Amino acid sequence: MRIISRRIVVMTAIAMIIPVVAISQLANSNSAGGRAGAAMRMGFGARGLAMGNAMTSVINGDVQSYYNPAVVPFETEPTFAVTYGILSLDRKLNYLSYTKNLKPNAGFSLSIINAGVGNIDGYDRNAVQTGTLSTSENAFLLSFGLKPAEKFSLGVSVKVLYYSLYESVKSTTAGVDVGALYLLSQEWTLGAVVQDITAKYKWDTSKLYGQFGNTTAEYFPLRKRAGITWMPKEYPVMLTGEVEAIGSAVFLRAGSELKISEGVYVRGGLDQIAVNNDVPAKPALGLSVQTKVGTWTPSFQYAYVFEPYSPSGLHILSIVLRFQ
Repeated sequence: MRIISRRIVVMTAIAMIIPVVAISQLANSNSAGGRAGAAMRMGFGARGLAMGNAMTSVINGDVQSYYNPAVVPFETEPTFAVTYGILSLDRKLNYLSYTKNLKPNAGFSLSIINAGVGNIDGYDRNAVQTGTLSTSENAFLLSFGLKPAEKFSLGVSVKVLYYSLYESVKSTTAGVDVGALYLLSQEWTLGAVVQDITAKYKWDTSKLYGQFGNTTAEYFPLRKRAGITWMPKEYPVMLTGEVEAIGSAVFLRAGSELKISEGVYVRGGLDQIAVNNDVPAKPALGLSVQTKVGTWTPSFQYAYVFEPYSPSGLHILSIVLRFQ
């Protein structure tokens, strides 16, 4: 292993310490995010969450089309990933994906997202407990990316979302994500993506309340993100950042990844850095270990996300299999 210079050690230490320092700010902000599809915006995969979800322009390692469908053509090997989230307050968050490049200049990805809340106590109008309820929000994504030029790629994701809220109160919708990537050089990458185009939940409560029910539409806020990634050739580190506009709110994100030895990486990030609102930031830390087993390269990844207003943070476990 080559010796890392003092400059890169200091730079990476700062990038890793920022999330920890930011923890003290969490209790002083107000939360937001009750709009449609909130669970679908939490981020998926231990690597992405550990890096503050600042993944719009990341094209190396195991890439996820959830962040930007234009990254798919840069996947060099077929990759299967499964993620399991351990969340407080009886919530669940799981993710499954398969990504494959299509030679010479394309790729596709299939993904399934599952989120929800369980063990909800149900009561009638007389405050008599009626049982235990649960919700389930799911998304099925098909992503395709193409490189019309060596340094430029375009991608699109079509997703179907299904939300079971309560008994007969359910909704199915479709949305579209479009993204682009441009390689400024071997070290710098730019990325941009627009997500949740046309997505909305339509709720019909007439089956539940009869003539007193109604139909309402709940639109997903349009997400617009732009990011930049730096991966210097002479140092085993990657730094990435991005800006997001979601409705009228603007957020920043930052992430870092350091290779400390062959197959071992540590990560840090800061998600949801508010620019024009009081939404609290979410620092994160993580690590991964990968090895080689024949033609398979398994990777075991972990992330911890400090979550405001929750009894504990998010524990995210991912297993990624790359094979030839």
